[in-house]
Amino acid sequence: MIKAYAKIVVKGSPISKSNFKLSNLNGRSILPYNSGKYHDRYALYEEEIAYSARLQNPNVVLTESLVAILKVYYKSRKRHPDTTNIPKSIFDGIEKSGIIINDAQIRRLIIEEFYDSKDPRFELELFGESTYYMNYDIHHRESYCEPIEYTPPSNKKSQGLKAITPKPIEKSTHICEVCGKPIVKQEEIISANKGKTLICRSCFKKLF
Repeated sequence: MIKAYAKIVVKGSPISKSNFKLSNLNGRSILPYNSGKYHDRYALYEEEIAYSARLQNPNVVLTESLVAILKVYYKSRKRHPDTTNIPKSIFDGIEKSGIIINDAQIRRLIIEEFYDSKDPRFELELFGESTYYMNYDIHHRESYCEPIEYTPPSNKKSQGLKAITPKPIEKSTHICEVCGKPIVKQEEIISANKGKTLICRSCFKKLF
């Protein structure tokens, strides 16, 4: 019996693109990789995942529904992305590899967070539901374990529930992230990453 299974290990600190959005003139979401800007890393990371996945699983194509176990190993306990936002980048990369048809195949997913300062990485195992099934249990600890506490970032502690009114952005502060030139006309501004990234229409067209 052929068992539907694949395992992918990608070295390096996992990254998330959950808050990054950039669209072309037709409204289609895109991921630039050669603009020379910081956000190129999202597309390059997906390409790295796709290459590693295919190299580690030659001739494997999983077409059925899947169970996924994702283990994420961060370099630091204090500074790392939200683990719940990590899977999107990973599964988009796996889909690009051709090992799966679509990330909608993932019907069950367990994510575990670990720390490894010397070897940050993620390890993903995919199991076909025709030959594998998942069991999981939650148990009460027999002995007390020191909790890992989380606190709000320092810039939010003093804000409480007060409404924050964003300061208006002056026209002179609109700078294209690609060419570095001021953008004078409002209609020439292309925004991405929830308004954090501004690109002039001329540079935007050159990306495609």
